[in-house]
Amino acid sequence: MSVRIVLALDTSTPAVTAGIVGDDLGVLAQRVTIDARAHAERLTPNVLAALADADLEMADLDAVVVGCGPGPFTGLRAGMATAAAYGHALGIPVYGVCSLDAIGGQTSGDTLVVTDARRREIYWARYRDGVRTDGPAVNAAGDVDPGPARAVAGSPEHAALFDLPHIEPVHPTPVGLVAAVSDWSEEPAPLVALYLRRPDAKPLAARA
Repeated sequence: MSVRIVLALDTSTPAVTAGIVGDDLGVLAQRVTIDARAHAERLTPNVLAALADADLEMADLDAVVVGCGPGPFTGLRAGMATAAAYGHALGIPVYGVCSLDAIGGQTSGDTLVVTDARRREIYWARYRDGVRTDGPAVNAAGDVDPGPARAVAGSPEHAALFDLPHIEPVHPTPVGLVAAVSDWSEEPAPLVALYLRRPDAKPLAARA
């Protein structure tokens, strides 16, 4: 890792997560609010509180990492727009990662990661020793084959739909987000949200 202090953000689940991670993948501070309706309202206060807890200022940050989903449109927009704004204002790189990787990357063995996609569906991906082997995708839980998975991480309510033990983490973690960056030496790619669904609203021409 070529940067020293990273701000990690995720708003892909009901957890509004902001964490400060050091170059040894140690969490210097984190603030997490569980509220699916408060992504926009709580993210910046959580960032400022985490910085204060770590006795740091914005100018001390070397990079930003943000979870790009899969997740709901409103939540992802709040996190990604905030990350992009910090990166632009501070002149530091912003790396987007798959939010499921920030959960599955912290697991060992064969694991299924699931989060709430609403509409009676789940976002899911399969991992082996922290490396994604399938997904991400969105399906009804009954249509998801856990494959060789021996445990389920992510949302406990949705993990309960599978006859497998539930393990941590429940939400993307600051360490998981930072660890999901594959190459710190490369210029980060533009942020692209993983919605995995077509938008509900259609242009007038399409409806006609």
